[in-house]
Amino acid sequence: MAPGATSRLMLISAARAATLKLANQREAAEPHAPVLIRAAEPFDLGSARIIADPSLDLSAPLKGPFAAEPLAWREAAGAALELARIAGILPAFLVDPAHADEAVALEPGDVAALEDNARLAVSTRARLPVSVNEDAEIVAFRSADDLREHVALVLGDPGDRPPLVRLHSECLTGDVLGSLKCDCGPQLDAALAALSAEAQAGGWGILLYLRQEGRGIGLINKLRAYRLQDQGFDTLEANRRLGFPEEARDFAIAARMLTLLGANTIRLMTNNPEKVAALEGAGIAVTERVPHQLPANPHNHRYLATKRDAAGHFLA
Repeated sequence: MAPGATSRLMLISAARAATLKLANQREAAEPHAPVLIRAAEPFDLGSARIIADPSLDLSAPLKGPFAAEPLAWREAAGAALELARIAGILPAFLVDPAHADEAVALEPGDVAALEDNARLAVSTRARLPVSVNEDAEIVAFRSADDLREHVALVLGDPGDRPPLVRLHSECLTGDVLGSLKCDCGPQLDAALAALSAEAQAGGWGILLYLRQEGRGIGLINKLRAYRLQDQGFDTLEANRRLGFPEEARDFAIAARMLTLLGANTIRLMTNNPEKVAALEGAGIAVTERVPHQLPANPHNHRYLATKRDAAGHFLA
């Protein structure tokens, strides 16, 4: 959008509208639902960002007044917010701004086409010796319209026994930098060790590494959520205040990857019942849920408690 663009109208999520305490905002059951707001003074890009990003609320607490406007193009608005999530940007837009670039038409079906998992295909595969198993194979998957490459690490040879499978969502801070705010890095290491042990015992294992950072909201938005957590909100509240669903990952992608690998019946290593339900709903038979719990540390104990108490994970 052009730097000089301004508008009195802004599209935000229902969760963000509720945070702004709009008196006439209709309650929405889905925090990611679109809400159109009007301001007395035009928004420019700077003032719009302050409205869109709740991690700036403490430094810019005074906002408004705003009023919620009727929204006749709700489906297109919802598609726009979903595209923002896919792009890893804040779910907020200036509406019909003056001095903006040329408009691009958006149809709700565009998002559905982009997220059609049937378009996901194997791009390439290669032998990849790793520290836990020198005979591993890596398989890369990509869709024609999505540059995110999901990968599978296959350990052992397919046989009659269902493979032990771990779905692991990308976490740069935990997997690479050793963050203590989550349990992702230790979970990844422990999963690789368990899958290797399965292969050495004559079975086989599959690690699916899904490019869905921050439970599907992207790295930048995850770091914004971290900033909100530093202000006292838990991990799910932070996602909601940013205007995103608590869980935005697409586990049907994992089902498609398993189907392409010929693993239609699996044993799933997880504490998350939503993963089991999502895979089964996509046609993958889960014969066993294998617990995958690791000790908490002083920095992630609240995070793990939130997953247990608010998200229903099977954690002690």
